[in-house]
Amino acid sequence: MTDSMPTQNPVEYYTWQRYRCAYEFDPPPDGDSSASPLLLVHPIGVGLSRRFWYRFCREWRHLGGENAIYNPDLIGCGESEKPPVAYQVEDWAEQLQELIKTVIKQPVIVVVQGALLPVAIALAKKYPDGVRGMVLSGPPAWPVMTEASSDPRQRLLWNLFFDAPGGRLLWIYARREQFLKSFSIRQLFAEAKDVDREWLDLLAVGSREARSRYAVFSFLAGFWRKDYALDMANLSQPTLVVIGDRASSISRSGKSETPEDRKQAYEKGWKNARAIVIPGRNVLPYEETERFVKVTREFVSQL
Repeated sequence: MTDSMPTQNPVEYYTWQRYRCAYEFDPPPDGDSSASPLLLVHPIGVGLSRRFWYRFCREWRHLGGENAIYNPDLIGCGESEKPPVAYQVEDWAEQLQELIKTVIKQPVIVVVQGALLPVAIALAKKYPDGVRGMVLSGPPAWPVMTEASSDPRQRLLWNLFFDAPGGRLLWIYARREQFLKSFSIRQLFAEAKDVDREWLDLLAVGSREARSRYAVFSFLAGFWRKDYALDMANLSQPTLVVIGDRASSISRSGKSETPEDRKQAYEKGWKNARAIVIPGRNVLPYEETERFVKVTREFVSQL
């Protein structure tokens, strides 16, 4: 494993509140900026950052995608600042809103991975003029998105464990390659062979800085969990929902939901959504890159 992973484009920065936020910008190949840019929202997890999207970005260009791509690190991840605080969905949404307003300066198509969907919802709700459409990759089970978690329980987990000496010990354990490989096989990928060296190196490099644990622990504490049913029913932006044919859920409430159940739930419960099922499990832009890019390009071309 190398000590660092190369970037695809120069890392650039902007400021949200007082924090320095990193992103990469991949300009359109022909210089034409008329097409809506893609704004990629990476998942939160041990070692994850904007680098999660590198395979997607390469394949997007390989298959002729002409949209500009903005690929940011959320606060607490990658090369953005990592204050030792409990992160809320609204923090990440406001950070992305600032990127759209001050850097991109035109409406974007948000492509969001997994359980970071609440961030995209909050962004589209707070700044509807900045979001032209959305692509949801492997969204959570519908019951997970429509059942609120206990706020006192979230705070208790954070105060007694995650924001405590035990949290550092958990981080040391969770960033071990053996654990990351096992977790990826059990919970993320459809095929164990796809948990490859590139994936493990990505996680290892991204988890070296201990302060990145605060974003991960905020996610694990469940600060993102609440009932989003009304918000999803009211969002008007055209939305593509892409679900793996072997999609699973870590949450107990979503374990009995089949991919077809999830497809129907999102199409019924989201105001303006079309859902499709493709091969794969829970990290489709990484494990089924070509197929995910193709369905995303088809959707984007129709906006």
